[in-house]
Amino acid sequence: MAWSGGGITRPASFSSSIVDTLWNRNYLKVMTANFSLFFAFYILAPLLPLYLYEQFGASKDIMGVVLSGYTLTALLSRPISGFLVDAFDRKRMLMVFYALFFIFFAGYFAAGSLLLFAIVRTLHGGAFGGLTVANSTVAIDVLPSSRRNEGIGYYGLSNNFAMALAPSAGIAIYQYTGRFELLFWVALVVAGIGLAVDHTVTLPKQTVERKKRPLSIRRFFLLRGWLLAVNMVFFGFCFGVLQNYLAIYSKEVMGVTTGTGVFFILLSSGLVVTRLMGAKSLRKGRLTRIAAVGALLSTFGYGIFVFCNNSVGYFLSPLLIGLGNGSIWPAFMNMTVNVAVDDQRGTANSTLLVSWDVGMGMGLLLGGVMAEHAGYAFAFHAVVVMQLAGTALFLLATRSFFLKRRLR
Repeated sequence: MAWSGGGITRPASFSSSIVDTLWNRNYLKVMTANFSLFFAFYILAPLLPLYLYEQFGASKDIMGVVLSGYTLTALLSRPISGFLVDAFDRKRMLMVFYALFFIFFAGYFAAGSLLLFAIVRTLHGGAFGGLTVANSTVAIDVLPSSRRNEGIGYYGLSNNFAMALAPSAGIAIYQYTGRFELLFWVALVVAGIGLAVDHTVTLPKQTVERKKRPLSIRRFFLLRGWLLAVNMVFFGFCFGVLQNYLAIYSKEVMGVTTGTGVFFILLSSGLVVTRLMGAKSLRKGRLTRIAAVGALLSTFGYGIFVFCNNSVGYFLSPLLIGLGNGSIWPAFMNMTVNVAVDDQRGTANSTLLVSWDVGMGMGLLLGGVMAEHAGYAFAFHAVVVMQLAGTALFLLATRSFFLKRRLR
């Protein structure tokens, strides 16, 4: 039986060919392409401030302005890209976004001034935001419905491995060669590999019914999942403060001058472990239970980090936070997709990603303001309060909100 969702019809031959096959060829290709795009991004991320200083003599405040443009355009492009991948041929939109993502890496070579670099970097963020939405939506498309929850959980491993490996690889390459140009070449080549791999992905033919639909917020934001998005803002806020202010908080408040690298390794390990161990629960559809456990684990992790000022607390907390966030993400992504109709998968993905970005951005901005006026200890105490509030919101409201609206 062929099925249709809001204007997109898929032949039964495709669906039946992948029934219950989680690790099908197309899914592995999409995961590989996702690893490539995040590796290409993160291999440059920790070294761009140094590049701006050495190449253009940029001051710290100018660096912040230049680099924040990437985040801003990524945030703005996601709702639009969610609409595009739902309204037009999904494979074509995926290739357009990946091609732009690839081309902008070449733009760094041509950016001979700080202004040109800022323009290229800002535009690159738009391509990145669109690509993350398109690729994750295609990943859902190539998964059999019976294994979708589990598959979305495993899909995040490609992000986690890239985030764990790429920064260290970039720093090692620069320390060994001292050449930023080589890093740009590596990023370009890796992005090209991802583009080539995604090009070979086979998707079902989509027939888009050309019905005139009025443009409204529903085309860009999943209103059916609004409380899930609000809840994710709380968790994104906490992670934003932690990611951006960990090193200086550790030094000024806890007296820890080394060990931040180990902290993030443990955090990444927790993310990976929980995705591997939680696959069975995801397959059984225990989404609200997984999200609740993840929120509670993260709450304990942030609490231990703030209130146990010793080495045990410092190195136990990232593992708990990683385990918690590694549970929250796939659970919330599945819940958001499960309250959306089939032709709103792109919108569902973009809604969740935007909410996380908003939370991260608020953490970066308000964390700095709180640290400036009340100290870093106050900022991290606020993180514990926000995490508690997010956990309470899920247990008291969001969980029942999802159960009432779920479609599958």
